[in-house]
Amino acid sequence: MAASDGGCQAGRLRRLIRQVRVSLNAVGRLKVGPEKDLIDLYLDRFGKTGRALGLGPAVVSEVDDRKGGGKQAEAGLLRKSIPKGAAIIALDERGKVLTSPDFADALAGFRDAGRSDCAILIGGADGLDPTLRGEADLVLSLGKMVWPHMLARVMLAEQLYRAASILAGQPYHRV
Repeated sequence: MAASDGGCQAGRLRRLIRQVRVSLNAVGRLKVGPEKDLIDLYLDRFGKTGRALGLGPAVVSEVDDRKGGGKQAEAGLLRKSIPKGAAIIALDERGKVLTSPDFADALAGFRDAGRSDCAILIGGADGLDPTLRGEADLVLSLGKMVWPHMLARVMLAEQLYRAASILAGQPYHRV
């Protein structure tokens, strides 16, 4: 019963933990700049921290409504970007305001329920279509203030990393 047994058990445990791939599905394209750099940084950290926890990798999926069809057209494009069977988190100012540990628990809950994907939706300038919002497993608000979409993406990417850190018991999140 040497340390090698523990290593084998850990390897089997990792194979049993189902990975939940995460996508930030957003209307509009983010240009190269500091916001994109921060998103890439936090999503990379999330991928590295979350892997052992069954979370990640995370990707950004951007859609554009070039015909100007409004919220309904954007909803159609977003629906096409959502992986089949994914848990859906819709970002909306009318959603629930969660603490970071509660957000971490929500992600862990999707993982523990056997969901293989989680899509986080960010609508266009006018928000998400109400029917798409109604399809969400969780409607989330980043607070009572309205944030520019590029900053909302950064904040969500950071919260994904923070959630993985919380679930891993790392000291990144301090209360």
